[in-house]
Amino acid sequence: QVQLVESGGGLVQAGGSLRLSCAASGIIYRVNAMGWYRQAPGKQRELVATISSGGITNDADSVKGRFTISRDNAKNTVDLQMNSLKPEDTAVYYCYCNAIGPPLWRGDDYWGQGTQVTVSS
Repeated sequence: QVQLVESGGGLVQAGGSLRLSCAASGIIYRVNAMGWYRQAPGKQRELVATISSGGITNDADSVKGRFTISRDNAKNTVDLQMNSLKPEDTAVYYCYCNAIGPPLWRGDDYWGQGTQVTVSS
């Protein structure tokens, strides 16, 4: 099993910055994609940004130019630097990864418990 532990959420004023971090642990053969999704009250969970093991990123249009995703393959960690935050960025942010490990030895999706980000106007 793979566990994802997030940190770094909180309350910030509009225009401010936050950095989210997530670490994958457990018996892991390989971590494929990692990323962040978010879910605002009353809305569906949506993609924020993902990054492949080779460093290729995919960002939602709503965060391009403001958020930057990065990862450390040696440590199985992924970070999300969020700048110029807006009230509409308020949501629970979930860390995600696709990883291979026992017992099935196939690429499965894993999710963190979520961390709250609140941007005040």
